[in-house]
Amino acid sequence: MAAIQASGLTKRFGNLYAVDGVDLIVEEGEVFGFLGPNGAGKSTTINILLDFVRPTSGSVSVFGLDAQSETTAIRERLGVLPEGYDLYERLTGREHVELALDLKDADEDPDALVDRVGLTPSDARRKAGEYSHGMGQRLALAMALAGDPDLLILAEPTSGLDPNGARELREIVREHAQQSKTVFFSSHILEQVEAVCDRVAILYQGRVVAQDTIDGLRKELGSGERITLTVNRVPEGIAEKLGTLQGVASVGTEPGFVYVSCTDPTVKIDVIDDVRNAGAKIVDINTSKASLEELFAAYTGQGEEVVV
Repeated sequence: MAAIQASGLTKRFGNLYAVDGVDLIVEEGEVFGFLGPNGAGKSTTINILLDFVRPTSGSVSVFGLDAQSETTAIRERLGVLPEGYDLYERLTGREHVELALDLKDADEDPDALVDRVGLTPSDARRKAGEYSHGMGQRLALAMALAGDPDLLILAEPTSGLDPNGARELREIVREHAQQSKTVFFSSHILEQVEAVCDRVAILYQGRVVAQDTIDGLRKELGSGERITLTVNRVPEGIAEKLGTLQGVASVGTEPGFVYVSCTDPTVKIDVIDDVRNAGAKIVDINTSKASLEELFAAYTGQGEEVVV
């Protein structure tokens, strides 16, 4: 059974389609990245999932339960770190976690949850009104983890966190998924998504334009690997020559460098040989894969092509 399944999900505000025919499947036990530029419909989709907004048409279920008619049963299995959350300034950090546990009717140790997200006992005794943004983010995560939810929905979870905090969050996400729990990770910080997610969906203008593993997205775009050759000089006509090789998607040059995008990794040897045979001395060779940022740009029309 899928943790989340949306079919033809649509939300219209007047003549504006915030979400337009979204089909989405998130499997149990995976970390699923949900990406899109501002205004793509990510927040609206999450709000429909949480039954804060009703869809115009289509359906969405969580663990086989209808998100609009079986909300109570869903929320018993759900933990949410929303974007733009509010804390009670007069309550301590520990009191926030105790409240979250009471609402979930869970008997976990609040101190253990506080420690899990990197807050100290001293932090837990302080009022939330004294917290920095990063500390507030950690506290909100502890509240989302209350009750050990089967589905954890995280909206911009690394906001306000320093690099150590972001790393610790990724570890928490991985640990949660290793317990066969599901994590729905919505973020615009693509490096964080790439580091932790099993699969991703890219939302653009209210529609899912891609849904796969990151390697799967690379293959779909024909963007396997990029080889960068540092040379003493760029031979005349080398771009045209390399472009005729089977398995070469694109070629670019600038003084001292030859860039080749390969859909077939075995063609790299031919590329190197052709550059040498054309009279260039190769000083250095570097290979890399397309980053999620480059894939995102290609799928949302914010880049000419994926250079890999």
